[in-house]
Amino acid sequence: MSHRRLACFLCLPLLALSGCETWDSATDAVGSVVGLGSDKPAQAVATNQSVATRTGVAVSDEPIAARAGAAVLTDEGSAADAVTTMFFALSATYPVAAGLGGGGICLLYDPASGATTEFDFLPRTAARGGYYAIPGAVRGFYQMQRLYGALPWQRDVAPGEGLAATGFPISQALAVRLAAAQNVIRLDAGLAAEFLDESGRAKPAGTVVANPALAQTMSELRLSGADAFYKGTAAARIIAYSTAQNGAITAGEMAGYAASQGPARRLNAGGMLVSMPGPRTGAGAFAGALMDNLSRLQTASARDPQAATTVAVRQTLGRFGITSLAQDLGATGFAAVDTSGQAAACAVTLNGPFGSGHTASGTGVVLAASPASQSGIASAFLTPMIATGANGTAVAGAGAGGPYGTAAIADALLRVAGGRPLTRSRDLGATAVTPYDTVNAISCQGGVCLALPDPRAHGAGAASLPAQQP
Repeated sequence: MSHRRLACFLCLPLLALSGCETWDSATDAVGSVVGLGSDKPAQAVATNQSVATRTGVAVSDEPIAARAGAAVLTDEGSAADAVTTMFFALSATYPVAAGLGGGGICLLYDPASGATTEFDFLPRTAARGGYYAIPGAVRGFYQMQRLYGALPWQRDVAPGEGLAATGFPISQALAVRLAAAQNVIRLDAGLAAEFLDESGRAKPAGTVVANPALAQTMSELRLSGADAFYKGTAAARIIAYSTAQNGAITAGEMAGYAASQGPARRLNAGGMLVSMPGPRTGAGAFAGALMDNLSRLQTASARDPQAATTVAVRQTLGRFGITSLAQDLGATGFAAVDTSGQAAACAVTLNGPFGSGHTASGTGVVLAASPASQSGIASAFLTPMIATGANGTAVAGAGAGGPYGTAAIADALLRVAGGRPLTRSRDLGATAVTPYDTVNAISCQGGVCLALPDPRAHGAGAASLPAQQP
């Protein structure tokens, strides 16, 4: 890999905010594992705007994952395919906040029916307690992809598997989180081997790393579906590790994990339908209360948006008796809109940076901390939201990591409902007061969609190129 190519790859988060640039200069290895091998022209672009009405758009806190999502959209995948692909890619390239051992919430808007469905697959506490959570993410994405995916399941898992197997350059997004989580990484042999150098310091951006054990686990579930993870070799190894480390996950709990789905909560705002998690989850309860507080402060928000958001967040935290929060809750959000107008927005968590800080031996899977842990409150701030109007999807995005991530995506939707379109990343509400609260969104108007990564973070948006006419 040449230094010139590597340097160009690391500048991709900037390209995502500066117009339309091809990804030809990215590394050949990474290009091949996300479906853009050197034997054909690149079919994804890093951009803050889709090229035409026929393109799909993906956005994520981590640039490699956004590119993987765009590649799937180029291959005529759906938004469900794109977010599934991004999740598995993030499990390799952003394991500080996303992984097979965690869980989350997704919303999916189906333009054919006009319905928005919520998929809940949060990490759960084992019946006998213990520090490790029962993972839900694989089951949740499998269920959503089977219902709304347009491509084979294998196509969606393969990019993450390839990244874990052949390696990827640490992005600036990951490097920032690695530096802050060094004390967690040092306590796990698998994490330390992948992300620390010989002196015990976090490897810098651009360093190529890999996780062969995770690739093998993904290979098994790619071939055999979610049951390979919950009932197969990976499950046995996770249970054995949990038992050896005074955990309490049982084989029955792994095999019996079921994601739930149902209609998302919908609110009318300015002639638009705003969909968010329902009150059956802590995330839905918090988001609904925060949306109410933000609505009451709209006049103040017009004068001083950041001050109004801070007041709304404090009011809502007070309502739920939340007096303190860990700085990093180990969560991330991402979204996609496809060429048909299907939209998907997801937020996932490991309940802390690198979750429990432990990798199940032989699996490469970082286990999420139990919801009963200090960082278990992370699930309350997983806030995918989708706003639709007469022309279909208007906004799809997610806040994650803490209350200011929730506030940012809620404020974005209220802004659009009030007739103020999102045209730039900096139109997204401030999350700067807490470094790991992030918001990522896609804004669509007149058939053209803009990818809006958090302007204070290091993520990216990517758009597929339209299919070439014969």
